[in-house]
Amino acid sequence: MAEAQARQRGGNADDGSASAQNGVRYEVDGEIATITLDRPEKRNAQTFATWSELARIGENLPEQVRVVVVKGEGPSFSAGIDLRTFTSEGVPGQGSFSSVAADGDTGFEQRIRQAQAGFLWLRRPEIVSIAAVQGHAIGAGFQLALACDLRIVAEDVSFCMKEPALGLVPDLTGTKPLVELVGLAKAIDICLTARTVHAEEAMRIGLAERVVAGGDLDQAVKDKAAQLLSTNRDAAVATKRLLQGAQARTLEEQSVAEGIEQAARIKALFGRSG
Repeated sequence: MAEAQARQRGGNADDGSASAQNGVRYEVDGEIATITLDRPEKRNAQTFATWSELARIGENLPEQVRVVVVKGEGPSFSAGIDLRTFTSEGVPGQGSFSSVAADGDTGFEQRIRQAQAGFLWLRRPEIVSIAAVQGHAIGAGFQLALACDLRIVAEDVSFCMKEPALGLVPDLTGTKPLVELVGLAKAIDICLTARTVHAEEAMRIGLAERVVAGGDLDQAVKDKAAQLLSTNRDAAVATKRLLQGAQARTLEEQSVAEGIEQAARIKALFGRSG
């Protein structure tokens, strides 16, 4: 199946197998790409290899893709960082936090930026990313869900920002979207208590766009993807770009930005060449 899908997108049939070796499945079907964290025996715990693979997928995403779905195999979305990373032995072939810390400040900061690259691309204007979240979404798992534009969650979802309880800070790009979604006070509450946010609260405070029964999660995501694909592609990209820049602009600045984007759309739709 991976080979057929690789041929369909004109890519390398090895892409899927390379992803699978790093605990990530990656498939492209037309305008929809699906990324599946595939270590169910570890509750899809993340490693340095996971983050490198996510970044590689983003760098090589086919141009035709408009919707990216991120999900987890098994009962959990992602239980966070593989706990072996905290030991001196680390994850075989990948090292540990102690070995990375030995690289010095510059080397450590570079590793963090490399890890963040696997999350940042999910907010590109050219795509809409959907996190399909069931079960545990802890720490890095919570931040991966936050990296996506939309979150559709199962009734058993458990969000938790565990890092402060471990003496760490959330550093996988999750703090900004969390504050934007729930506000500063609620973000402080969620992070500094490391408490669990369940489905009802997630929906109420804006972490989730929809809550469904676990058995309905895949279909709910498919329905949302179909709705998103029904919109004109170029208009969707321009609109998302406007929405993403809105918070940083004044009303006057946003009005100007709207005019610029609309002028480009009118020219594209009704303009005459020559």
